[in-house]
Amino acid sequence: MSMSGYQIRSTAPTRRNGMAVASLALGLSGLPLLLFCGAGMIAALVGLVLGGLAVKRGPDRAMAVGGIVASLLTLAVGGAVLVWLLSQAAECADPVRYPDDAAKQECIEREFPFAQRR
Repeated sequence: MSMSGYQIRSTAPTRRNGMAVASLALGLSGLPLLLFCGAGMIAALVGLVLGGLAVKRGPDRAMAVGGIVASLLTLAVGGAVLVWLLSQAAECADPVRYPDDAAKQECIEREFPFAQRR
């Protein structure tokens, strides 16, 4: 029912794209999850895929792009940490610098104090 001079407008509620929201959530949560054995890398990869799909399909492209950026940032940080860890491990495996097992073990304990046996 409308009164003269007034129109009734019905606006549809704004729909969020679930993939875009998931992409952003996974990308942002990936950074702290990197501390747990690199689990953030997996979350960021899934977030990157969901963000790519959301950009193609969904109406909320800004959130999807934010998810892609957050996922790429997480992957870059995780990749840099992985390269650093592998370079340190390769240094400890050098037979010229560390010829015996005791010297290698000392290098490992010095370079990776967070991974000592308790």
